[in-house]
Amino acid sequence: MHIMIVGASRGLGRALVDGLLADGHTVIGVSRQQPADLPAGQGTQLQWIAADLAVPAEAVERIARVAPAVLDAVIYNLGVWEEKAFSDDYAFLGDADEAIVDMVNTNITATILLLKRLVPRLLASSKPQLILTGSTSGLRQSGRPEVTFSASKFALNGIADALREGFRAQGLAVTALQLGYLNTYDGLSVPLADASARGEGELIPVHDVVAVVRMLLSLSNASFVRELVLPALRDERF
Repeated sequence: MHIMIVGASRGLGRALVDGLLADGHTVIGVSRQQPADLPAGQGTQLQWIAADLAVPAEAVERIARVAPAVLDAVIYNLGVWEEKAFSDDYAFLGDADEAIVDMVNTNITATILLLKRLVPRLLASSKPQLILTGSTSGLRQSGRPEVTFSASKFALNGIADALREGFRAQGLAVTALQLGYLNTYDGLSVPLADASARGEGELIPVHDVVAVVRMLLSLSNASFVRELVLPALRDERF
């Protein structure tokens, strides 16, 4: 399969790159900069597009110019949050207007513009799949106060719903992954038992998300997962 991963340079995105490469897929990574530590000897199996989606129009045109004509799957993993998000120091009234606009451009505007260009390439596949990485912060009564980040993840759910209905007849499977707090410190090279021990049950190993994505990619054309909520076991909000 030809799989594009947007937001691929680190954390979950990088784990998806490593895992899907190991499965034999051709991976096209997209991030602001190409990582310096990409695995060598991958040949055409690994491609990279450097584009800064904080500048949506410019980045989208760059990606569209060089992306393959046919994509079997797009995993949209991009998302930024407030500087003090997920900490006791977060205060909505202290967020700069410019920072809010930048977040909306990166998380919402860039997503819509890029998917407008990528969906036709997905529809050229015999089994097109779009996986959008959302957040439990985008669910009703999430228990989180981060206004702009939560709003952008709510928007991602709307994008998923609209694309799903707009292209259902063409066979496009659209999945929203609502993820809780991730352990992005330990990549796939760290044993799962060690990665799952970090955070004492309050952090999800990226290994688990990669396993879920592998399952999604393995489904037949007859079914799809509409939405999957994956919180940490000890996340008391869920």
